[in-house]
Amino acid sequence: MTLAEKLEQLFTKRPNSSVPAHTLAKLLKLPPKPDSERLGLNWTMHWGQGIVLGAARALLAERGVRGPIGSFLFLNLRLLNDQVLENATGAGALPWTWPRDEQAIDLIHKGIYAFTAGALLDRLIPNPDPAPVPRKGWTVGKKA
Repeated sequence: MTLAEKLEQLFTKRPNSSVPAHTLAKLLKLPPKPDSERLGLNWTMHWGQGIVLGAARALLAERGVRGPIGSFLFLNLRLLNDQVLENATGAGALPWTWPRDEQAIDLIHKGIYAFTAGALLDRLIPNPDPAPVPRKGWTVGKKA
């Protein structure tokens, strides 16, 4: 996700977001500082959320929620996590108030993270039930 963001910023000239730093600072009740002094907070929140939520995606894979559907569900969890924390702390704004290009950029970056993490974790974590067996007396789609 970070690599995709940096590539996108080369073309769009969009600056780095300081919202993760503001969110973490408010969660930790830290005193206000200029954005230029919050790089460590920004990285901590950015990478910390990725690590913690990556563990949630690993649990999905372990429980059999895998593939594109598992990654799509995870994408929604990632977006929900950001919005709850950012809006609960007052550090962010509701997404429908953002310009459309910012909405698209956020969805693309979070999608890259969700589907890349999903593909990696689906490969690393053994599938608990690779081929479910129909129950006795049932056939696919109808009762026997």
